[in-house]
Amino acid sequence: MYAVIRIRGRTGISYDIEKTLKLMRLTRINHMVLINETDDMKGMLHKSKDYITWGEINRETLIELLKRRGRLMGDKVIDEDYLKKINVKSIEDLADMILEGKITYSDLPGIKPIFRLNPPVSGYKSTRRSVRENGDLGYRGEKINELIRRMMVM
Repeated sequence: MYAVIRIRGRTGISYDIEKTLKLMRLTRINHMVLINETDDMKGMLHKSKDYITWGEINRETLIELLKRRGRLMGDKVIDEDYLKKINVKSIEDLADMILEGKITYSDLPGIKPIFRLNPPVSGYKSTRRSVRENGDLGYRGEKINELIRRMMVM
Protein backbone atom coordinates (compact mmCIF):
# COMPACT_ATOMS: atom_id res chain seq x y z
CA MET A 1 0.00 0.00 0.00
CA TYR A 2 1.47 3.31 -1.12
CA ALA A 3 0.78 6.72 0.40
CA VAL A 4 1.06 9.38 -2.33
CA ILE A 5 1.33 13.10 -1.54
CA ARG A 6 1.22 15.95 -4.04
CA ILE A 7 3.98 18.46 -3.38
CA ARG A 8 4.02 20.80 -6.38
CA GLY A 9 1.26 23.01 -7.77
CA ARG A 10 -0.54 23.42 -11.09
CA THR A 11 1.45 25.99 -13.03
CA GLY A 12 3.56 24.83 -15.93
CA ILE A 13 2.31 21.25 -15.79
CA SER A 14 1.82 19.28 -18.99
CA TYR A 15 -1.62 17.96 -19.92
CA ASP A 16 -0.60 14.28 -19.59
CA ILE A 17 0.77 14.69 -16.09
CA GLU A 18 -2.19 16.82 -15.01
CA LYS A 19 -4.60 14.14 -16.23
CA THR A 20 -2.59 11.43 -14.45
CA LEU A 21 -2.73 13.38 -11.18
CA LYS A 22 -6.49 13.87 -11.59
CA LEU A 23 -6.94 10.13 -12.09
CA MET A 24 -5.11 9.59 -8.80
CA ARG A 25 -7.35 12.30 -7.21
CA LEU A 26 -4.37 14.53 -6.43
CA THR A 27 -5.74 17.90 -7.48
CA ARG A 28 -4.18 20.11 -4.79
CA ILE A 29 -0.94 20.54 -2.90
CA ASN A 30 -0.65 18.57 0.39
CA HIS A 31 -3.42 16.15 -0.53
CA MET A 32 -2.70 12.48 0.04
CA VAL A 33 -4.25 9.27 -1.31
CA LEU A 34 -3.73 5.59 -0.59
CA ILE A 35 -3.20 3.37 -3.63
CA ASN A 36 -2.45 -0.31 -4.19
CA GLU A 37 0.86 -1.48 -5.62
CA THR A 38 -0.27 -2.48 -9.11
CA ASP A 39 1.69 -2.14 -12.33
CA ASP A 40 -0.75 0.47 -13.63
CA MET A 41 -0.37 2.60 -10.52
CA LYS A 42 3.41 2.27 -10.57
CA GLY A 43 3.39 3.60 -14.13
CA MET A 44 1.24 6.54 -13.05
CA LEU A 45 3.58 7.25 -10.14
CA HIS A 46 6.66 7.27 -12.34
CA LYS A 47 4.95 9.48 -14.92
CA SER A 48 4.12 12.13 -12.31
CA LYS A 49 7.23 11.72 -10.15
CA ASP A 50 8.21 15.38 -10.57
CA TYR A 51 5.09 16.54 -8.70
CA ILE A 52 4.54 13.91 -5.99
CA THR A 53 6.28 11.83 -3.36
CA TRP A 54 5.30 8.31 -2.33
CA GLY A 55 6.27 5.35 -0.17
CA GLU A 56 4.97 2.43 1.86
CA ILE A 57 2.76 3.45 4.76
CA ASN A 58 3.03 1.48 8.02
CA ARG A 59 0.26 0.40 10.38
CA GLU A 60 0.83 2.97 13.15
CA THR A 61 0.85 5.90 10.74
CA LEU A 62 -2.27 4.64 8.96
CA ILE A 63 -4.17 4.29 12.25
CA GLU A 64 -3.22 7.81 13.31
CA LEU A 65 -4.08 9.14 9.84
CA LEU A 66 -7.54 7.54 9.89
CA LYS A 67 -8.25 8.90 13.37
CA ARG A 68 -7.05 12.44 12.73
CA ARG A 69 -7.64 13.07 9.02
CA GLY A 70 -10.08 10.42 7.78
CA ARG A 71 -13.35 12.04 6.74
CA LEU A 72 -16.80 10.95 5.66
CA MET A 73 -18.96 12.86 3.20
CA GLY A 74 -20.13 16.07 4.84
CA ASP A 75 -16.69 16.48 6.50
CA LYS A 76 -17.62 14.20 9.42
CA VAL A 77 -15.05 12.24 11.41
CA ILE A 78 -14.93 8.45 11.08
CA ASP A 79 -16.80 7.30 14.19
CA GLU A 80 -18.08 4.12 15.81
CA ASP A 81 -21.45 4.36 14.04
CA TYR A 82 -19.78 4.32 10.63
CA LEU A 83 -17.54 1.40 11.61
CA LYS A 84 -20.61 -0.59 12.71
CA LYS A 85 -22.29 0.24 9.41
CA ILE A 86 -19.42 -1.33 7.42
CA ASN A 87 -19.06 -4.25 9.90
CA VAL A 88 -15.64 -3.32 11.31
CA LYS A 89 -14.92 -3.38 15.05
CA SER A 90 -12.37 -0.56 15.33
CA ILE A 91 -10.15 1.79 13.37
CA GLU A 92 -7.22 -0.56 14.05
CA ASP A 93 -9.11 -3.40 12.36
CA LEU A 94 -9.98 -1.12 9.45
CA ALA A 95 -6.29 -0.19 9.05
CA ASP A 96 -5.30 -3.88 9.10
CA MET A 97 -7.89 -4.71 6.45
CA ILE A 98 -6.66 -1.87 4.24
CA LEU A 99 -3.03 -2.93 4.57
CA GLU A 100 -3.84 -6.58 3.87
CA GLY A 101 -5.75 -5.60 0.73
CA LYS A 102 -9.13 -6.92 1.87
CA ILE A 103 -10.64 -3.43 1.51
CA THR A 104 -9.64 -0.59 -0.77
CA TYR A 105 -9.86 2.70 1.11
CA SER A 106 -11.34 4.66 -1.79
CA ASP A 107 -14.07 2.02 -2.31
CA LEU A 108 -15.49 2.34 1.22
CA PRO A 109 -19.05 3.72 1.08
CA GLY A 110 -19.48 7.35 2.08
CA ILE A 111 -15.79 8.04 2.71
CA LYS A 112 -13.68 10.79 1.15
CA PRO A 113 -10.86 9.15 -0.82
CA ILE A 114 -8.30 11.87 -0.05
CA PHE A 115 -6.62 13.11 3.11
CA ARG A 116 -6.11 16.85 3.44
CA LEU A 117 -2.82 17.51 5.22
CA ASN A 118 -1.02 20.61 6.46
CA PRO A 119 2.34 21.67 5.07
CA PRO A 120 5.07 19.77 6.95
CA VAL A 121 6.53 21.18 10.14
CA SER A 122 9.98 22.66 9.31
CA GLY A 123 8.95 22.73 5.64
CA TYR A 124 10.09 20.84 2.57
CA LYS A 125 13.78 20.48 1.72
CA SER A 126 13.25 21.22 -1.97
CA THR A 127 10.13 20.90 -4.10
CA ARG A 128 12.18 20.73 -7.28
CA ARG A 129 14.68 17.98 -6.44
CA SER A 130 14.24 14.26 -5.95
CA VAL A 131 14.82 12.43 -2.67
CA ARG A 132 18.12 11.14 -4.07
CA GLU A 133 19.27 14.72 -4.65
CA ASN A 134 18.37 15.73 -1.06
CA GLY A 135 14.92 17.02 -2.06
CA ASP A 136 11.36 15.83 -1.54
CA LEU A 137 10.08 14.48 -4.87
CA GLY A 138 9.82 10.85 -5.93
CA TYR A 139 9.98 7.52 -4.13
CA ARG A 140 11.04 7.65 -0.48
CA GLY A 141 10.11 4.21 0.90
CA GLU A 142 9.49 4.00 4.65
CA LYS A 143 10.50 7.64 5.17
CA ILE A 144 7.04 8.66 3.92
CA ASN A 145 5.73 7.87 7.42
CA GLU A 146 7.90 10.59 8.96
CA LEU A 147 6.68 13.13 6.39
CA ILE A 148 3.02 12.19 7.02
CA ARG A 149 3.48 12.61 10.76
CA ARG A 150 5.06 16.03 10.21
CA MET A 151 2.06 16.98 8.06
CA MET A 152 -0.56 15.85 10.61
CA VAL A 153 0.68 18.08 13.44
CA MET A 154 -1.90 20.74 14.24
